[in-house]
Amino acid sequence: MGGVIVHEWVEPRGGAENVFEALSRIYPDADRWCLWNDAPERFPGVHETVLARTPLRRSKAAALPFMPSVWRHLPAREADWVLCSSHLFAHHARFGGPARTAPKLVYAHTPARYVWTPELDRRGDSAAARLASAVLKPLDRRRAQEPVAIAANSAFVAQRIRETWEREASVIHPPIDVGAFARPVQLTTHEESMLEGLPDQFLLGASRFVPYKRLDLAIAAGAAAGLPVVLAGDGPDRDRLEAIATQRREHVVFVPRPPHAVLVELFRRATAFVFAPIEDFGIMPVEAMAAGTPVVANAIGGAAESVVDGVTGAHVSDWADAAALRSAVERAAAADPEACIARAYQFDVPVFEERIRAWVAQHAGVGAAGGTA
Repeated sequence: MGGVIVHEWVEPRGGAENVFEALSRIYPDADRWCLWNDAPERFPGVHETVLARTPLRRSKAAALPFMPSVWRHLPAREADWVLCSSHLFAHHARFGGPARTAPKLVYAHTPARYVWTPELDRRGDSAAARLASAVLKPLDRRRAQEPVAIAANSAFVAQRIRETWEREASVIHPPIDVGAFARPVQLTTHEESMLEGLPDQFLLGASRFVPYKRLDLAIAAGAAAGLPVVLAGDGPDRDRLEAIATQRREHVVFVPRPPHAVLVELFRRATAFVFAPIEDFGIMPVEAMAAGTPVVANAIGGAAESVVDGVTGAHVSDWADAAALRSAVERAAAADPEACIARAYQFDVPVFEERIRAWVAQHAGVGAAGGTA
């Protein structure tokens, strides 16, 4: 009969979507389901739930109370296995028909942060969200007992699963297209102009400009190390970041919305990439290492698993300690670029594909082509 792959909602880009894309490639004959699909060009042929036909698809917060019920009332399907890519409630999925009793496996990007760890996600910090969490936690934990196996995208998330869902999880890091950052890039004239006037040496911070990405700590690292800082990206936090740079009289250059080739070149030119947020895994540190660039990473979170302290970068426990920041930058800058690249390849797409195939085969009897073994 084949299998079914379930994903939360589908965005045009994102780490979770990269996993969904890889799973779709590994099991090309699998039926695919999501709450709604906002990237039909990238993900054609994905079935949507009833929420896709309502205005709720435009507001995740408004749709959230309905998601657990929608996932429990999916239509009848013939399937030998169900594989859920979950960062909210996709692991609640239950189909009718033969798929109802098929073994369910869950690849967990995280138990819902704004339900279980609101200190890491401001969306769970309101009184209404805390009230909803009190109701959702026991339900979510109960649904998490259904899978025959769970894989987490990092050891950091596996520990969270142990504490919240009270389940053990294998660790399978998400796929990173290492070659896209390790290969030389061709810059257009416009892209070359975006790189004009950059300092000869600098620390790089890159992400969407929102507070939890902690790009202010990239500025702090530059101040501690006596190096200029380049911030690549854009978002609502830009004014605050500019004010911090002005107040501290630090040399900070903003590169808004860099295309892929520009980002690769920024990685390659940087003395180190500074990654301060507490992330479940953290894709960009691996991309930086793929370009041969060491990483100054938070000692808490998934980046502490990919960045090898003293080998491909440095871990920072206290970002308020200027001496510790300066030391971390110096240790990272001394890293061997070849060691960084070699480390990045340990997270390459084929590594993920091989581990997923073995894991699914072990727990659901599914062969490499996606059929029942």
